[in-house]
Amino acid sequence: MTNETYMNHPNFGLLYRVCLVEENKELFTTLYAQRLFFLVTNGIGGIKFEPLGRSDARLMVEIRLRQLRRNGQAVEYQKLQTVHKNTFQ
Repeated sequence: MTNETYMNHPNFGLLYRVCLVEENKELFTTLYAQRLFFLVTNGIGGIKFEPLGRSDARLMVEIRLRQLRRNGQAVEYQKLQTVHKNTFQ
């Protein structure tokens, strides 16, 4: 069973969660094209969408992959590695 997370953006419609970046920060992309990326921050002031370029989004995923590998989280690492390949290659 996969644990997929979706969010509705006010202008771009349904977004798909790529990965957790930090606590209260997640990387999302448009569901079908996977060309537009957003850093979504959930804080005291509510949800904030920050648009990102493809290269910045890719860098965030690669940083997260390194963190997972260093922490020995092999299952999460493999899942995110698959997402990385499907999204950026």
